[in-house]
Amino acid sequence: MAVEVKIPTLGESVTEATIGEWLKKPGDQVKLDEPVASLETDKVAVEVPSPVAGVMGEQRVQVGDTVAVGAVIATIEDAQAAGETTQVAERQQAQPADQAPPAPAPASGPAPAPAPAPAPADDTDHTTTLSPAVRRAVLEHGVDPTQIKGTGKDGRLTKEDVLAAAKAKEAAPAPSTSEAAPAPSPAPAAKGERREERVRMTRLRQTIARRLKGAQEEAALLTTFNDCDMSAVIEARDAYKDLFAKKHGIKLGFMSFFAKAACLALKDVPSVNARIEGDEIVYHQYVDISVAVSAPNGLVVPVVRDADAMSFAEIEQAIAAFGQKAKDGTLTMQDMAGGTFTISNGGVFGSLMSTPIVNPPQSAVLGLHRIEDRPVARDGQVVIRPMMYLALTYDHRLIDGREAVTALKIIKEAIEDPMRMLIDL
Repeated sequence: MAVEVKIPTLGESVTEATIGEWLKKPGDQVKLDEPVASLETDKVAVEVPSPVAGVMGEQRVQVGDTVAVGAVIATIEDAQAAGETTQVAERQQAQPADQAPPAPAPASGPAPAPAPAPAPADDTDHTTTLSPAVRRAVLEHGVDPTQIKGTGKDGRLTKEDVLAAAKAKEAAPAPSTSEAAPAPSPAPAAKGERREERVRMTRLRQTIARRLKGAQEEAALLTTFNDCDMSAVIEARDAYKDLFAKKHGIKLGFMSFFAKAACLALKDVPSVNARIEGDEIVYHQYVDISVAVSAPNGLVVPVVRDADAMSFAEIEQAIAAFGQKAKDGTLTMQDMAGGTFTISNGGVFGSLMSTPIVNPPQSAVLGLHRIEDRPVARDGQVVIRPMMYLALTYDHRLIDGREAVTALKIIKEAIEDPMRMLIDL
């Protein structure tokens, strides 16, 4: 009996997805809850688990097809069928399909010479499918997955297998010119040749493009700027980073300072932490900060929930966990659902100044930039200080200029004097 594989519920407001990759082929053994397909949704890559143990049956959709939640994409033969199919597969391996079954031996006469035994099959499954995280590691390190023996469940490749193979590849000595055959060099491009490459946009990239353009068309976006002296935060971080790491097991970064400073500002200026819903304004009595993280497929914004009630260590741990999940491609829909305010740090990529775009239905986003030594005036003297430009983009339909400037000024003052965050000033 065949069991249908359906697209699971993918999260709030997500009604469809794109088939990114089939992880199992028809005839493959499948265990309960083992991934059989990878989906690309508007936000993350999601794997579809098998509802039963058995054998992979018919694939009813192709890679690249768009499917709705609840749609049937494949079938799984039940366990009994799995056993029968396995037996058939074993017989087919022992005897080629195009070879007729041997005729029974005659009653008399010499026995025919035994047919040579088939060569033992390589126990390494070179057709093992790759999870999104492993696939990214393979592409990033340029290794051949068919030459790597998997150590994961059912012999599947893990990210660690790929990293170990990449490390071994780097450590392997290059063959001498006398031993190695010259590799064929690619044909040089004709002089003046202009090449192009067309690559289909991923579903995530299409969604990013649509949402950002929609934000510009719907909201009345405006950006206010300020600069911030990072001296006090840098001194505090240098003084306590070792003790902090020893006690909490995580590095003390700048993001936790800005998250706590933002919580202080959003408490004093509630409209910056609000959203428009129809003809009403929804004021949030909590702070869920969306932290923009760069992932292999694009920018994602996991949410640090109740950041206003979290300690510095808890914020750093949450952000580090999200960063690792984004790198591994394991972020879930729940990780990115909601959010009342966003912090985007373009400074890690070297940005000096930018105008970040609001992530609807939020009404404001804080942009951080690189720290740069610049001359500034202090007490009538020109001194060198580590400065950072801050940018607050906001929806002018909801937030007035005075409120936006006030909120950004509170963040600036809290960073320049971290004691304000401790005594709620």
